[in-house]
Amino acid sequence: MSDKNPYLVNVRDLLNRPGEMRERELDFANPEKLGEGLAWVPEGRAIEIDFRLESVHEGILVSGEARTTADAQSARTLRDFDLPIEVDFQELFAYPSEVPSDYEVQGDHVDLEPVVRDAVVLALPFQPEFPGESDEVELPEGITLVVADDEAEAPLDQRWAALAQLREDTDVSKEER
Repeated sequence: MSDKNPYLVNVRDLLNRPGEMRERELDFANPEKLGEGLAWVPEGRAIEIDFRLESVHEGILVSGEARTTADAQSARTLRDFDLPIEVDFQELFAYPSEVPSDYEVQGDHVDLEPVVRDAVVLALPFQPEFPGESDEVELPEGITLVVADDEAEAPLDQRWAALAQLREDTDVSKEER
């Protein structure tokens, strides 16, 4: 990550001015990979953030939407695809006080990085599905997929034949009653 944090937002004009509001937007290249597993936003991918800053008595309320595109692999076929991500977020950045807060105004700035990162990572699917992927899956050469037929009866292992006969005899005797 570079020395300049692209998530830092100057709020000097809103400090201790309840009722004031500003709308802003940020567009920048993601400074680090977000997410793991089968879906992630790679370093350098564009992130667009549209947000509103509202001054309230307790601090600065930030509400907005972040948009980006994740790289993903289908959980069923490992097929690569792009996954659009749009997430809403809202967080209160409290003024520093004796009571610690998870998010605080830092001097005359707020740092949106943990809020946006958490929102984007939580929006990434654990098992992504390729858009329009049907039950008909094209498998790589040399791999055969065997699908059970719901109507067909499984072949009987001869070691269990005597029990199967006992079951048939029991079913017949029940019908005769």
